[in-house]
Amino acid sequence: MTDVLITVPELAGLLAGSPGDRLAVPDEPAVLDIRWRLGGPPGRALYDAGHIPGAAFVDLDRDLAAPPGAGGRHPLPAVADFQAAMRRSGVRDGRAVVVYDDADSTAAARAWWLLRYFGHQDVRVLDGGFRAWTAAGLPVAPPSPPSPPSPPSPPRHGAAGDFTARPGHLGLLDADAAAALARTGLLLDARAGDRYRGEAEHVDPVAGHIPGAVSAPTAENVNPDGTFRPPTDLMARFRSLGATAGREVAAYCGSGVTAAHEVLALTLAGIPAALYLGSWSDWITDPGRPVAAGPNP
Repeated sequence: MTDVLITVPELAGLLAGSPGDRLAVPDEPAVLDIRWRLGGPPGRALYDAGHIPGAAFVDLDRDLAAPPGAGGRHPLPAVADFQAAMRRSGVRDGRAVVVYDDADSTAAARAWWLLRYFGHQDVRVLDGGFRAWTAAGLPVAPPSPPSPPSPPSPPRHGAAGDFTARPGHLGLLDADAAAALARTGLLLDARAGDRYRGEAEHVDPVAGHIPGAVSAPTAENVNPDGTFRPPTDLMARFRSLGATAGREVAAYCGSGVTAAHEVLALTLAGIPAALYLGSWSDWITDPGRPVAAGPNP
């Protein structure tokens, strides 16, 4: 177990009341299902089809972002809204939280980052996600009846949360700060290489990248099964991209989801990093901001 990740056997032991290695408190953790895919299918449908027993479903678009607008496709949620969503899910200040998605932690990292940014001290990502859980032959909650579009999920054992959201615990950049850091530090672009180069744009209306940013697709942070590469490998990767000692580092992507995955991987590598949460979908809302294309920063 690390301060960031938890393995399937470790989580299974905690949920079974194992007296072995625990998280920050002896109580079993709150478990949040963050399954989400850009373009669908809806994460709620995946949750209803089966999930880790006791997990509460958290909707990335509704609970982990404000409505799309000037801040991009997934802006930072309002403090009160995020706090309410976490309390509905059973998140408590003194109780550890484990978040998971399908496999590669892309969506789970968004929840990890927000919980840490808003001040929760013990948040772990399930390495390998739901795929690793089922591959281990562990029990899955049976399918549920069809659900309304966005009902709150009951927390484990019906325990209400008391989490108090206190923003500002992780580095957060706006567009101006991201542009400045691209000149003076290292700004990593977590999107696929073709989007960085401007060869294709599957989501946003403008292709290309922030001038000075370095391409660092998040797909290279994980193994083929979706688990994270060892910290030593991640450190070597980011060092090769320019993350040298004393240099400020930040990440962005299309809308602040995969960039949170990049920050998580950087954290595993021991490299502090900020997040430009509005990311490319925010950058291009101002036509006066420059756009670069091609393989070079």
